[in-house]
Amino acid sequence: MKKQQGFTLIELMIVVAVIGVLSAIAIPMYKDYIKKSEVASALATLKPLTTEAELAYQENGSLSSGASTIDILGISSGASTLGTISISAENVITFNFDKQTAVSGALSLTRSATDGWSCSNTTDVDTKGCPKA
Repeated sequence: MKKQQGFTLIELMIVVAVIGVLSAIAIPMYKDYIKKSEVASALATLKPLTTEAELAYQENGSLSSGASTIDILGISSGASTLGTISISAENVITFNFDKQTAVSGALSLTRSATDGWSCSNTTDVDTKGCPKA
């Protein structure tokens, strides 16, 4: 008699079930990781702009002098593939996420005359550098 080789149906079903459980855990964690990395990238895009913005503020008394973002900070509004950068008259630099990203909302850096630069986060992601509002 020849000995049977291979896997039984029960063994294959157990392997499929284990893979299903692992993917049910891994996929949401991966999506959260993508969101956090997009917010970190946006924050990393905004932070260096504070130096140029501070110089513009010292010269003009305000960030918004009727000029475009590229004129004030030396960067275009579409410099990032994740969203757009804008400046408001209230001395706020804002990064608005595009609809194609996993994140919705915006990150803002606001210049206060007394406290310096502060970050506000209206996204659905909490980060160390800019906590969720």
